Amino acid sequence: MNAHAALILVDLQNDFLPGGALAVPDGDAVISVANEVQQAFDLVVATQDWHPRDHGSFAANHPGGKIGDVVDLNGLPQILWPVHCVQSTRGAEFTPGLRTDRIREIFRKGTDPRIDSYSTFFDNAHRRSTGLADYLRERNVREVAIMGLATDYCVKFSALDARELGFEVRVIEDGCRGVNLKPSDSADAIEEMRRAGAAIVSSRTMVRRPS
Repeated sequence: MNAHAALILVDLQNDFLPGGALAVPDGDAVISVANEVQQAFDLVVATQDWHPRDHGSFAANHPGGKIGDVVDLNGLPQILWPVHCVQSTRGAEFTPGLRTDRIREIFRKGTDPRIDSYSTFFDNAHRRSTGLADYLRERNVREVAIMGLATDYCVKFSALDARELGFEVRVIEDGCRGVNLKPSDSADAIEEMRRAGAAIVSSRTMVRRPS
């Protein structure tokens, strides 16, 4: 285990899994990866989308708005999504299959109805921090491994912000799945993270397996 590395589990919540309000295709396949790779890290943190019901990213809160539309939300382009991960609902809970006993801290995002928050570090305008970066630095973390949902949104923006903040970043590719509003979105996100200096790795590189 590397005392200077942390694992960030991104949004492994019921609403992003099959049957959920904003299900990521094949999203449940990442849970076993999350459970396995946790053993390789002394520090494991997790994030939750944690929206108020009146959140501005919900199509239902825009008269005539449809899922997938792009609107202006307080000066930022905003994709409209189904109502999902509403605070204190089952959809916002971690999936029951996720091992949570090693998660040391949970960081909640998307709590301000006026702005969305894909990244685990900041809202989409970088106006407000979640506190995750300070938490990691206080523990002398220099490298983060990131996995979860979804590749083309919360994982991507988390990885890009982590690089901007000076962390070494590994993205566990087989521990991520994408929304793919366009078929190439996940592949494009992987390339964008790689260009930003993130290492794209397999969970096999960090889990000791029997020979």
